[in-house]
Amino acid sequence: MIHIVTPDNESFYRDEMEQAYRLRHQVFVKEMGWHNLAKPDGREIDQFDDKHAVHMLYIEEGKVLGYQRMLPSTRPHLLSEVLPELCEVERPVGAHIWEWTRFCVARERREKGRGVCPITNLLLSAAVEWGLECGISQLIIETNTAWLLRMVQLHFRPTLLGLQHTIDGQDIVAVVASFDSRTLSRLREMRGTRTRTIEPFAPGPALLQAA
Repeated sequence: MIHIVTPDNESFYRDEMEQAYRLRHQVFVKEMGWHNLAKPDGREIDQFDDKHAVHMLYIEEGKVLGYQRMLPSTRPHLLSEVLPELCEVERPVGAHIWEWTRFCVARERREKGRGVCPITNLLLSAAVEWGLECGISQLIIETNTAWLLRMVQLHFRPTLLGLQHTIDGQDIVAVVASFDSRTLSRLREMRGTRTRTIEPFAPGPALLQAA
């Protein structure tokens, strides 16, 4: 299952969160070359890793191999504070809209030649399951343009927020991607099972939004 970490339960995930921050540093700084994110201690942590963030971890035998973060659009987030140039329309804001950021999978568990590797599917499924159960129906995503077709194939409905920009050598666009039960069905179909990916009664965003 995907573990969802919030301030309510983070004390149980201290080691795993340390691993997650180091995985982020490995992927985004060392592999992707985003050197402005580099930290001397090898942990990629930014101003949005606060009490309002929701972290989702894929853990196998005690090792964090996949990660993604959700940020409420009603508070400062990447699109509003770091990459506002990617949005040329009215910025999407609302309790039903969260930003999907820092998605990464450990290099040794990525599979070439597949549209979506198993860990990616699990993380995306968790985001959709969690969203549907918490009244969230849209995700703001800053992504490489290559992901646009993949989103459509997974039955997300992305809407461009502006033209692409080249950032650190990559063509990046911002989208707001809508999803519903059909998106979850598509992900489960590709995974070959209807098993839930998140724990029952996983922490939702209601208290975080109000904090």
